[in-house]
Amino acid sequence: MLARDPRQPPAAVLSIIVPLYNERATAATLLDRVLALDIPGLSKEVIIVEGNSTDGTRELARSYAARPGVRVIYEDAPKGKGAAVRAGLAAATGGYLLVQDGDLEYDPADTVKLLGPLRDGTADVVFGSRALKHLQRWQYRQFRGLWERAYGLMVNWGGLFYTGLFNLLYGVRLTDGATMFKVFRARDVQALTLRSDGFDYDWEISAKLAKQGLRFTEMPVFYKARSRAEGKKIRFWRDGWRVFAAIVRYRFPD
Repeated sequence: MLARDPRQPPAAVLSIIVPLYNERATAATLLDRVLALDIPGLSKEVIIVEGNSTDGTRELARSYAARPGVRVIYEDAPKGKGAAVRAGLAAATGGYLLVQDGDLEYDPADTVKLLGPLRDGTADVVFGSRALKHLQRWQYRQFRGLWERAYGLMVNWGGLFYTGLFNLLYGVRLTDGATMFKVFRARDVQALTLRSDGFDYDWEISAKLAKQGLRFTEMPVFYKARSRAEGKKIRFWRDGWRVFAAIVRYRFPD
């Protein structure tokens, strides 16, 4: 069970869902940073969803299972990030929610800043934007080598296009709709019926919350992109079409 004071109201708890699949190289550092987070006025629960990795990640996750405030959910097969998030949502008990990637592209320390607008009531959904502080918002992902540079450029332009399409269809004004760093009120997300199993889950959640008229805001966050050679799992052509379909599909009755 998660170590939480039963006298503490759920709103005073941040639930952090960490989907892990073949992230052995970065998961320990990431989890240590998450567990070290000190958020004034909030405690945290960490829900690791391990996707039956083949590189030792499962064994690493098991080593964290006995730590205070940590729960590990073991999938019998990799089902996709969206499916892992749904499993984490079913177990989450906090009033606030963050889905934290298992790599080190984002800095967990930014969580404290992103929670501010939720806690003071000035926003309902907060996105950590990689573009707000970048001089050329479509170039925040840069790599060395011809093919990696081409890959980074395609994903950058794809994110810009999808963000523009999302803004157009849902009436919001985002600079980085493709960011994975978002914080929510847990009740808003847990009330949704979510269907996506892959990386399109992010856009499904955003779409369904935007349709409810929730207030979105953005804050700049640290970002250091990793390449495919370093374990990046998103594939432009495979996942790009799924994202496009999700943005269009969820604009209409589900």
